[in-house]
Amino acid sequence: MAPLLIVEADKQSGGLTDRSAPIADRVDLHALYNAHWRYLVRFAALLVDDVTSAEDVVQDAFVALHRRADSLREPDAALAYLRTSVVNLSRSVIRRRQVARKHLKVAEPEATPAADYDVLLRDEHRAALVAVRALPRHQREVLILRYWSGLSEREIAQSLGISPGSVKSAASRGMATLQRVLGSEFA
Repeated sequence: MAPLLIVEADKQSGGLTDRSAPIADRVDLHALYNAHWRYLVRFAALLVDDVTSAEDVVQDAFVALHRRADSLREPDAALAYLRTSVVNLSRSVIRRRQVARKHLKVAEPEATPAADYDVLLRDEHRAALVAVRALPRHQREVLILRYWSGLSEREIAQSLGISPGSVKSAASRGMATLQRVLGSEFA
C-alpha cells in the first residue's frame, strides 16, 4: 500500500504542492481492519463465547474507532484502542445477556458446536477452554490478554483500566484456579 501524501495548496501560485511526506497523524482503518479483524474476532469470541456476537463486537469497535480516528492523539495506539473497545463491548454483551435472562426467565438456547468440533479440539483443549470460561470475568480477561494476545502487564492494565498490580494478582489467582481444576482432571 502506498503511503498517504500531504497535499497542500501553494498560496503564491494557486496550485497544489506535493510535499511527499507520509501522514503520521491519521489512522489507516482499511489496513488496520485487514490486518487485525480476524485476531480481534477470535479474541472477542473467547470473551463472549459466541462467534456471531464476537463479530458484532469487533464491528462496533471499528465503527467507534472510525468516529474517533481524527481525534486520536497517537494513531499508533489504534490497535490498543480497538482491544480496549472489544473488552468493553464484550462486557456489555455479557451484561445484556444476563439482564435478559434475569428478566425474561428464559434460558438462551445453547449454541450448537460445529460438526467437526470434536475432531479439531483434543480433550485437553476442551477441558482448558471450559476451565477458562468458568473463571471470574476479571481473571479470564487478564489470562486471555496475557497468554492468547501476548500483551505485557502494562498493556493489559491499560486495556482493562486497572493497575499493573491488579493484573498480576488476577493472573496469579486465575492460573492457580486453572492448575487446581485441570490438575485434578488430568491426574
